[in-house]
Amino acid sequence: MKKALIPILLVTHIIVGGVGFGLGIYFLPILTAPPTPSEAELVESSKSASYTATFVRELKGSDSFHWGDGDVSLSPTTITFQGELAPGPDYKLYLTKEFVETEAEFEAIKDNSPQLADIKTFDGFIADIPSGVVLEDYTTVLVWCESFGEFITAAKYRE
Repeated sequence: MKKALIPILLVTHIIVGGVGFGLGIYFLPILTAPPTPSEAELVESSKSASYTATFVRELKGSDSFHWGDGDVSLSPTTITFQGELAPGPDYKLYLTKEFVETEAEFEAIKDNSPQLADIKTFDGFIADIPSGVVLEDYTTVLVWCESFGEFITAAKYRE
């Protein structure tokens, strides 16, 4: 009887360990996120926008775990996001010269797309645009999960 119990215990412990690991990957970024900018800070930052766009959930590369939903405001010095991103680790903000909405499409142009900032909050953010980056050289703002190579969302801000 004891010999039959060992494989069952081994399998159930592996399953519980795997579920715990997966939940840890999901919740750790939420638990360690810095404070989100206040609504007043987000509104103030978006007032100087030269361009606006909207992240939507219904993109080809978005799914239940990888999405963005809300408004993006771009000024020559900052990008402000008012909305929600699906929580996840190692999010990066990029600009691209063309609108893309899948991992494969972004990976094809990633080398020519400047990485602007790390995204650490999921209910809005304000990101500085590095000096030398000109918004008019690009058309789209994109959020990418660097660790897992996952497309999160994108929005076209100009033609």
